[in-house]
Amino acid sequence: MPEPEPPEPYSSGGGLVPEDGGAIAATGAGGAMDLATSEGTTLEQRSSAATGGPYGTGPAAKPRSLWSDAWRDLRRNPIFIISGLVIVFLVIISIWPSLIASGNPLSCNLAKAQEGSQPGHPFGFDGQGCDVYTRTVYGARTSVTVGVCATIGVALLGSVLGGLAGFFGGAWDAILSRVTDVFFAIPVVLGGLVLLSVVTSSTVWPVIGFMVLLGWPQLSRIARGSVITAKQNDYVQAARALGASNSRMMLRHILPNAIAPVIVVATIALGTYISLEATLSYLGVGLKPPTVSWGIDISAASQYIRNAPHMLLWPAGALAITVLAFIMLGDAVRDALDPKLR
Repeated sequence: MPEPEPPEPYSSGGGLVPEDGGAIAATGAGGAMDLATSEGTTLEQRSSAATGGPYGTGPAAKPRSLWSDAWRDLRRNPIFIISGLVIVFLVIISIWPSLIASGNPLSCNLAKAQEGSQPGHPFGFDGQGCDVYTRTVYGARTSVTVGVCATIGVALLGSVLGGLAGFFGGAWDAILSRVTDVFFAIPVVLGGLVLLSVVTSSTVWPVIGFMVLLGWPQLSRIARGSVITAKQNDYVQAARALGASNSRMMLRHILPNAIAPVIVVATIALGTYISLEATLSYLGVGLKPPTVSWGIDISAASQYIRNAPHMLLWPAGALAITVLAFIMLGDAVRDALDPKLR
């Protein structure tokens, strides 16, 4: 007589459940593992949604670059904000000086020579009877123009020559190093006295050309060292192994990682070039009348410093504030772009 078959387990929700009422479905151990995996995946997806992407690598957890970190630090730096506002103000009055000065800087009245502050003339008059306030405002245009143009020229020439020397090396690097040594041996002020003394033009371009001629070696050395350091990194070697061209490696891989020191030095040097222009104009070999310049006004006011100190105070104060603003800006940029200071 055949033995009776065991009763079949009852079904619930399409799955078979054991007779003892256990929690594991009749699909077996594999089904239980699938269930646990699906629950874990759901929790993982919820966590990913909270962090902005899978495994916390979405937009919310995207790593920041050096430039984004630098901009974040600069926005929180009061020195950068103050110097930036001063520079923006200087740029605005350099482009539109008539916004805050309605007079003519070349209009003079000898009857008011060396007189002090008067209504409508808060800075008084100079030795020729010209309004010191108007000349101080219009002098910002010349100084800022010389500083910006000289800095751009020095940065472009020095970066190109130094970058090529650092990338290719060899004879090109050796020749450039000896040429820069020669230029470093020339005193800047003495070179200006010699070279600009034979120039009769009263425009700013001879002064800018002189600054570019003697200023590019410094930026060239900085760019050369940065390129040499950047080209030794693994990502550059990998790009070279993959067959990337020299131009692609320079523009895409080396330049973005080697330009930061050049920007820092150029920003600080901008204030130095403004001061150098005023020094050369004071010595009589820089800008010449009728060009309006802080250096020219300081030179003209130096002989009246005892009788009319206001003639010297205002243009010299404007020059000092401008140079200090650019130096402070350069220091803030250096602190933000230097990873060692983080």
